[in-house]
Amino acid sequence: MKNILAQILALTFTLTLASVASAEFKLAYVDVQKAIEKTSMGKKAKDEMKKEADKKNKELEKKKSDIDKMREDIEKKRSVLAEEAFAKRAAELQEEMQKFNQSAGKAQAELQKKEAELLEPIVKKMKAVIEKLAKDKGVSMVIQSNQNAQIVLYAASELDLTDDLVNAFDKEK
Repeated sequence: MKNILAQILALTFTLTLASVASAEFKLAYVDVQKAIEKTSMGKKAKDEMKKEADKKNKELEKKKSDIDKMREDIEKKRSVLAEEAFAKRAAELQEEMQKFNQSAGKAQAELQKKEAELLEPIVKKMKAVIEKLAKDKGVSMVIQSNQNAQIVLYAASELDLTDDLVNAFDKEK
């Protein structure tokens, strides 16, 4: 009898602790990528990146067009060129193609660097706003949700702080 009473008391104590712990622990999530895209700073950064990418693409398209013309010219004149002259022109074409590939790689690296530079202050501010928002709402932990990464498989929509984060972010100076 004492054993059953002890087990009941232990179970009651465990359930009481569990309910107290769950009452104090509040979890929420944000889709940081979505939040960045919706903020005014994020939209500005996206526009700036688009302009930069369009500029780089225009430059690369011009170089690609020049290479295509060079290739067509070599193919047209192949039958009239001496073997040595054709080999020389083919080597020049190959060199231009390598330069183009290097330019494309460099442009990609520059765009990635620019994106990192634009996002760094946004992410820094975003973290501070998330912390403040979580404290204001009594949230113990905020996890990141992302539609593509599937980190959170299911969460009730009332736990989503993304829209609150966007609003708080844009209000912060």
